[in-house]
Amino acid sequence: MKTVLCFGDSNTWGFVPGTGARYAREERWTGRLQHLLGDGYAVVEEGQNGRTTVHDDPVDGFKNGMTYLLPCLESHKPVDLVVLLLGTNDLKARFCKSAMEIAKSAGRLVRAIRTSQYGPGDGPPRVLLIAPPPITTLTDFADVFAGSVAKSQQLARWYRTEAELHRVPFLDAGTVVRSSDLDGVHWDADQLPLFATAVANGVLDILRQ
Repeated sequence: MKTVLCFGDSNTWGFVPGTGARYAREERWTGRLQHLLGDGYAVVEEGQNGRTTVHDDPVDGFKNGMTYLLPCLESHKPVDLVVLLLGTNDLKARFCKSAMEIAKSAGRLVRAIRTSQYGPGDGPPRVLLIAPPPITTLTDFADVFAGSVAKSQQLARWYRTEAELHRVPFLDAGTVVRSSDLDGVHWDADQLPLFATAVANGVLDILRQ
C-alpha cells in the first residue's frame, strides 16, 4: 500500500464556488484520485481553506502551511508521495508577495519534505509540485485578491524553476483546469475529474519508477 498525501488549500478541501459548500467526498478531486489509483494506494486529503505556503495570516490565523506540514507528515508516516498544491492564497493583497516569492515559498515546503524522514524506510517522501491555475475574473474575492490576476499568470513559470532546482516532478494545473467565473479562484465540478486524471498520471509515473 502506497500513501499519497495531498497537501493543499480550499481547492483540495473541496470548496464549491459561489456557495462555499463542500463537494461530496466522491466528487472532490482527491476522492476521484483515490478511485483512479485503486486499492494499492491510500490517498490522504489534507486541504484547508485559506492555507498559505509559509506565511502567517494576520486576518484569518492558523493558515501557515509550513507550520503544519511536518507534523502532518509524521502523523501519516510513511508517506510515499506528497502532492503539493499551494500558493493561491499567497496572492492575497495583504501578503504583498510576487509570483517569484510565492514560488520560492513553495520551494521551502519542497525542501522540508525532501529533507524529512517521513517516507518509507525513514527516507524522504517524493514530491509532485503543482502550480495553481491562474485566477480568472474576480467576483466574491475581488477585494481580497486585488491586483493578483496578473501575478497568478506568472506562477507556473516560477514554480517550474523551483521544481527544477529541487529536482522534483512538476505539473502546471493551468494546463488542466480553469478557475470558475463564479468567484475566480475555485473550481467548478466539471474541472475536478480532469485534474484528478492529470494528478493520477503524475503519481503513477513517479511511484512506478
